[in-house]
Amino acid sequence: ILSKQSKDSLLFSLDGYEKRAFLADAGQYLRVTLRKAARVQLHQLSSRTPNLRFDLQQQWFNGDETYASIVENGFVSAPEFPSTGLTLNVDRASYSNVRRLINGKMPVPAEAVRIEELLNYFNFDYREPAPGTNFSIDPVLTTCPWNEGNWLLLAHIRSRKIPVAHLPPSNLVFLVDVSASMDAPNRLPLLKAGFKGLVQNLRAQDTVSIVVYGGSVETYLRPTGGDRKSEIIRAIDALETGGSTPGASGVKLAYDLARMHFQPKGNNRVILATDGDFNVGLRSETELEELILEERKSGVYLTCLGVGMGNYKDSKIQALAQKGNGNFAYIDNFSEANKVLVKEFTGTLYTVGDDASLHVRFDPAVVKRYRLIGFDNKVGAMKDVTAAIEGGEVGSASSLLVAYEIEPVRPNMAPGYPVQFSLQYREPGVQLPCSDNLLPALPLQPFAQLARPYRFASAVILFGSLLKESRYVKEKSWSEVLPLAQASADPDDPLQKEFVQLVE
Repeated sequence: ILSKQSKDSLLFSLDGYEKRAFLADAGQYLRVTLRKAARVQLHQLSSRTPNLRFDLQQQWFNGDETYASIVENGFVSAPEFPSTGLTLNVDRASYSNVRRLINGKMPVPAEAVRIEELLNYFNFDYREPAPGTNFSIDPVLTTCPWNEGNWLLLAHIRSRKIPVAHLPPSNLVFLVDVSASMDAPNRLPLLKAGFKGLVQNLRAQDTVSIVVYGGSVETYLRPTGGDRKSEIIRAIDALETGGSTPGASGVKLAYDLARMHFQPKGNNRVILATDGDFNVGLRSETELEELILEERKSGVYLTCLGVGMGNYKDSKIQALAQKGNGNFAYIDNFSEANKVLVKEFTGTLYTVGDDASLHVRFDPAVVKRYRLIGFDNKVGAMKDVTAAIEGGEVGSASSLLVAYEIEPVRPNMAPGYPVQFSLQYREPGVQLPCSDNLLPALPLQPFAQLARPYRFASAVILFGSLLKESRYVKEKSWSEVLPLAQASADPDDPLQKEFVQLVE
């Protein structure tokens, strides 16, 4: 290394290792040892195709991405890279955030649109898996409505429903941000309404604690049984805003409470509710993520609820939910608070599969190229050779759709057995992994003959793709989304009717 100085500073960095800076002396040999980066510093991918080089993925870039930008998945050669994987989760925050932006006549940033979360929101056509199983995989193959000649593969994954009578006892800790920024009608009041609705579902064997951070950090309500609903509701009603204390100490206190009252065979969960103004320093943030990762191992889950935020893509709480093997919801109105914390109570709070991921292998004799829709990654994670996918949490009675656009080897060919699925997960509290495998024969169904829920899902995908200004739907326009949504929406489903109004 040439330098004009006899002494100069050197910075050493390598993917997967901590950066180190040294003052080097030209008259002495310098020995440098880099320590492996802590797990919390490593990037997590939403999806991954093994052995796909970064230079091949660069063609997916638009040219103006920053390190944190989201890059839409592109087409991948099936003969070269037949296998791909993705993290499963029940996050639905993107839909309610997009809805808030559209209803407020605000622009929708492309990075706010996560198509997998738009699909998750509707819990399409839920039916129980076969008795004795935790999951079902039901794929359908149809003609692609936005790209003639291509196919659209929809893998429909459903989790079993835990009967209310069999729900394990819950040890819930509400961690509530009561700082001054929460003093708005669409912030603390929304959370209070949602929490009070949740309390109505609690039983005597369940407990609720409340930790607040704002002007101070304190245990606002000691663990209180679910049969003492009026006492819990009075505490929720009494919550007031004020102060600006950072949230790190609140998180530590909430986890301390959860651990002190841990239910060995129960549902132990911290529910963090905040507007995202979660200010902690870099060192404290790393320590916080390490704490959450450690608690994840011990069986304490983390659910994050966002309110009143702008585009949540850079929100620390979404990252914390991923570290805590939990889920993240964005609450933009009272109906959404009721949906997340009351109607979908068991799906939000009770887990069927931990570390859940889906692995897909395409038959190169049938599939020329494929493109995963949604599950996009950040540039920084794509550049990091140590990045990997980590499974997510799937709750009770969940219905997920994973979509691929496929270019077949030959036009008009019979699909046969084009794809193999492997769903991998762990049951809560069990270290032994489970794997559900499927190699289905898939006839190609004309799109017009496809079941209504899947045609509606296609409308949602096209809606999200146009919002993202995806290069893969350039030939389509908004005028094509509305008739597709209107023709396929279930008139008895208020969520689907609302979607049609949103498109209008």
